[in-house]
Amino acid sequence: MDFQPSDDQRLLIESVERMLADNYSFAQRKTYIAEPAGHSEAMWSRFAEQGLLGLPFAEEYGGYGGGAQEVMLVMQAFGRALVVEPFLATVVLAGTAIRTAGSAEQKQALLTAIAEGSLKMAFAHGERQARYDLTDVVTVAKKNAGGWVLDGSKTVVQHGEAADKLIVSARTSGERHDSDGITLFIVDANAQGVARRGYATRDETRGADISLSNVQVSEADVLGTVGGGLATVQAVVDAGIAATSGEMVGAMEAMNAMTLEYSKTRVQFGAPIGTYQVVQHRMSDMFMTQEQGRSMAMLATMMIDEEDPARRAYNMAMAKVGVGQAGRYVAQSAVQMHGGIGMTEEYAVGHYFRRAMVIERLFGDPAYYLQRLAETVV
Repeated sequence: MDFQPSDDQRLLIESVERMLADNYSFAQRKTYIAEPAGHSEAMWSRFAEQGLLGLPFAEEYGGYGGGAQEVMLVMQAFGRALVVEPFLATVVLAGTAIRTAGSAEQKQALLTAIAEGSLKMAFAHGERQARYDLTDVVTVAKKNAGGWVLDGSKTVVQHGEAADKLIVSARTSGERHDSDGITLFIVDANAQGVARRGYATRDETRGADISLSNVQVSEADVLGTVGGGLATVQAVVDAGIAATSGEMVGAMEAMNAMTLEYSKTRVQFGAPIGTYQVVQHRMSDMFMTQEQGRSMAMLATMMIDEEDPARRAYNMAMAKVGVGQAGRYVAQSAVQMHGGIGMTEEYAVGHYFRRAMVIERLFGDPAYYLQRLAETVV
C-alpha cells in the first residue's frame, strides 16, 4: 500500500482541514458539546455536504468511493480538531457492518441515508460482563411468527443516544461464549421496548446504555446470516481500531505542536523553557513516539483488507498496542511540559489527553492485546 497521498487525497484532506480551521476552534467545540445532542447538527450537515459521511461507501450509494486510507486521513484531521460528531459511530462502525453483511436493499436504504446526512446509527455490541471479549453475548433473540424478539442490554454504545437506528448483536443459539450463534439486527432506536440512557463520557463525547425488552424486529431487519454475525463484529472492531489509530495520530500531532509553541513562550529562569536541553530531549522523544504511532496506524490501515484472519488479528493487536502506548506517552508528556495550565479545563491540551486515554481503551486496552499477542507465542 502506497501511503503517499494521491492528488485526490490531498484535495480531500485540504478541504477537511479548511472546514475545521474555519468552524472548529476550541471555543466553538465547547458550544457544540453544549448542544442537546452533544454535537453540532450544523457541522453534521457540513460533513454531508462535503461528502465525508459517504467517504467509504460506493458511488452508487451516494458515497465517495474511498477506502481505509481515506478514512485514516480524515480521522487524523478530526483528531487534530477533537471532533465530537458521531462520524466513527455512524460511518465507520455501523457503515462497516452494513457494507460487510447488508443485503442490496439494506445497503441502498441505509448507506444512502447515512451519506446524505439524514440517518445516524450506532453499533451496539458491548455488554457489561463481556469486557473486550467479542463472543461474550447474553442478549438473546427468539424467533416468533412475526420475526424476532430481542431481550437484553448493551453498554457504552458510542453516540447511542443520538442514533436513529441501532445495529444490535444478540444470541440466537449456543452458549454465552460460543463464536457461533451471534446474529446482528437493525433496530429502530425509538421502537417499543428500547430504552436509552445517554451520558457524557470522559472525553466529552457521548455514550449510552441501551436496554431491550421484548423488542420486535422483522426478518428484513436481520443483518447478514442468522448465527454468523461474529465475523462482521470483528470487521467492525478492526475498522474502528484503524480509524481511531488515525485519530490518535492527529491528536498527537496537535499536542506536539501545542507543546512546541508553549516551549517558545513560557519563560523560566529568564529564558524560554525550549532553550533547555532537557526540554528539547523530551520534545524530541515525543515527536519520535508520534512517528512510531503513525507507523502503527498505517499498519492497522493496511490490515483492513488482509484476507488471512490470523495475520490480520496479530497485526491489529500490534497496532493497537503501539498506538495506545504512543498516545499515552505523548499525552502525559504534553500535560507535564505545560505544567499547571495543562490540567485546567480552559486549556486544550488536557482535553486531548482525555481523548487519547479513551482511544487507548476503545475496542480493548493495550494489556488485553498484549495478552492476545503473548498467546500466539509458541
